[in-house]
Amino acid sequence: MFSLLKSLFSAGFLPNEVKPRTGQLLLLGIRGLFGVLLIGLAMLVFQHFQALNPDDTLQAWLAFSAVLGLGILIVITDILVRDKQITTVSALYFGLLLGLLLGNILSSALEPFIFDLDTARDNRSASIDVQIDPTTMKTIRLTPTPVGATQYGRNQVQQRALLNLLITMFCSYVSISTLLQTKDEFRFIIPYVEFSKQLKGPKPLLLDTSVIIDGRIADISNTRFLDTKLIVPRFVLQELQSVADSSDKLKRNRGRRGLDILKKLQTNNKIELVLHEGNLSELRDIHKVDERLVEMAKVLGARIITNDYNLNKIADLQGVEVINLNELSNALKPAALPGELMVVKLVKPGDQIGQGIGYLDDGTMVVVEQGRVAIGQDVPVIVTSVLQTPAGRMIFGRLDTKPTHSMPNV
Repeated sequence: MFSLLKSLFSAGFLPNEVKPRTGQLLLLGIRGLFGVLLIGLAMLVFQHFQALNPDDTLQAWLAFSAVLGLGILIVITDILVRDKQITTVSALYFGLLLGLLLGNILSSALEPFIFDLDTARDNRSASIDVQIDPTTMKTIRLTPTPVGATQYGRNQVQQRALLNLLITMFCSYVSISTLLQTKDEFRFIIPYVEFSKQLKGPKPLLLDTSVIIDGRIADISNTRFLDTKLIVPRFVLQELQSVADSSDKLKRNRGRRGLDILKKLQTNNKIELVLHEGNLSELRDIHKVDERLVEMAKVLGARIITNDYNLNKIADLQGVEVINLNELSNALKPAALPGELMVVKLVKPGDQIGQGIGYLDDGTMVVVEQGRVAIGQDVPVIVTSVLQTPAGRMIFGRLDTKPTHSMPNV
């Protein structure tokens, strides 16, 4: 049935609004099936205890309530814990398997050392049954029977079960606790075999501090342009907090702006933002934020989204994919063609003799030859060339000395 619905969705016969509900309906069906099986199991337990002691129905009802209550508790926990991580579930699963295996091995290894002394003591206190044959009047010695052998056998079975249970519980706790604390460092290692990481869909994006403070990532997220997971490492958040707590007013405002942008991203339902809490072993000896970000991108198989030119170069040198917001912004800007006329206000002198510097409304720098004499004025400029760099776009031009009736105001 589920495969039929999936094929109808892919073919477009059902509306897109119904697609998110299929997972919820399937989950409800699984929970309903679990409830039916739980009630059946509880009734079997009730009948078992009722058959053992027909006169005591209280014990049977207590067992029935215990099984039913445990199942209801599991379902409630599953409903309340919505944001489940596969690493946590895997740690619990493999920790339980490892605990059961180690508990079985250790209990089997310790049984001879624990139960041999009890067996020897019971054998020393054995009695010999004597029987006289009435026809021949001869005495027949039977095989010695330990005192309380039957009771000892029952006690030994109970003790072994208790020992196995205690050791298994101890091993399971240690295994699960260890894997939960080291889940981000856990790797399956097979000698002489190397597995390449297989990724489905687009790679996740790691956000650095500068791109969060910049704020344009929030606007891009509203356009649904980003269809992959956004990851903010814990050390990036700590750097934002330290900038927000700075004594410098400018830095403090930038840090608070970054925290506000991060809050806006968290409440945006058009994207998936994840705060990475993992303490990767590869980052323990790295303290610089940029280097930690590059190393984390290698481990997670992610890309970095930034507007930091230096981080862009460092990541490129180490083979990490980078999306530079400045390059994206420059690619979306309308191109200024050579020969185009624009009006620019010159605000300061340039590095070369006679140059004047102005800026467009979007922040693009315009370098005007022989424009130093017109600093502080709106002057007509003819574009001579355009330089595109990862750090931004620069426009070079010269003053238009020819009179014109109308000029575009850029």
